[in-house]
Amino acid sequence: MTSLTSTELLEVGELIAKAKAIAKRYRQLTGRPLGITGEVAEYEACRLLNLRLADVRSPGFDATRDIGESHVRFQIKARVLAHERAGGRLGSIDITKEWDAVLLVLMDHDFEPLAIYQAPREAVIAAIKKPGSKARNVRYALSVQQFRAISKRVWPKES
Repeated sequence: MTSLTSTELLEVGELIAKAKAIAKRYRQLTGRPLGITGEVAEYEACRLLNLRLADVRSPGFDATRDIGESHVRFQIKARVLAHERAGGRLGSIDITKEWDAVLLVLMDHDFEPLAIYQAPREAVIAAIKKPGSKARNVRYALSVQQFRAISKRVWPKES
């Protein structure tokens, strides 16, 4: 697993801040998003939840956390929202790979995190396999609303 030193983590944070500024300006000029949402979400989830970024192309998961003897693997999904209650779909969730939970990082148009939700593997698979939706059953994609219904907000902590 990738374990960054505190100096490297600061440098990555500076690079992400520059990438956010470039993406914002690109959107202002073109009206189109720059495809950095996933990378920013992975960084923000790791930073805010004290996770470790997985090695590139780790099958099925993007980050990990060691809790005692347990090794928890997270698939990280992202969505940029016009406002915190907006809808949309998550990208496909690969249920054939090994992972323990899915994190959804919701961000504003400046790629600043609004909230992070976590759902356990069992709840995600049950929601995906629920009959009635081609997006769920074929593409393994849940809506933001569906994901929020089966998850718990882990950042900022609910009061």
